Amino acid sequence: MPADWDIWAVSDWVTKPGEWRNEVMEEGPEELSTGSRKRERKKRRQARETGFKCSALLCSEPRPRCCRWYHIVAMVVYAVLILNKAGGLIFQRDFNPGLQKLTSNDYLILAGTFHGVHAITSQISPTNETGASGLEVLESENFVMRCFQTLTGTKFLVFAEPRQPNLDVVVRRVYELYSDYVMKNPFYQIEMPIRSEGFERHLSAYIKPHQ
Repeated sequence: MPADWDIWAVSDWVTKPGEWRNEVMEEGPEELSTGSRKRERKKRRQARETGFKCSALLCSEPRPRCCRWYHIVAMVVYAVLILNKAGGLIFQRDFNPGLQKLTSNDYLILAGTFHGVHAITSQISPTNETGASGLEVLESENFVMRCFQTLTGTKFLVFAEPRQPNLDVVVRRVYELYSDYVMKNPFYQIEMPIRSEGFERHLSAYIKPHQ
């Protein structure tokens, strides 16, 4: 490879925790147009927004032949809850067995309390073009909670460690799995508890390997 060629990392999606992606695109200066550089910068920006980090800040070991390596950040998710539009708990799953367990009654109280707080915050929040959305993020010293509410009022809550990045990406992925494996089930009754093996299996496959 000529010494004056640039090496650019291909910002592909990484699905395994701890996996390094070192696919490179080798282009000479004469082939690398301004449009190509802009597209590559866009790829890197999108990669950072979806959970990638540059290894130059994470790893002291030099990486030969490549100046751009990306590493997917391990997720530490504690629990996932889904609430219907009335505030009823229709799904709950823990992903960290080492933490103190809550009873079913505790989760029901948590769901009802959050539903009330969310309704209050949506009333007192300044409105914008899309309307007030209510409480979306709750942070503490021990955890962070991210809420995503659909247009039909269903709420998805994800509890994770305080330093968990891109939690909005995680909660939206949970919503996508819900749409694919729950809402497309012709036997599922809206607003009722979720009992879908496919949804639980794919949810565990998405979160547990990254723990």
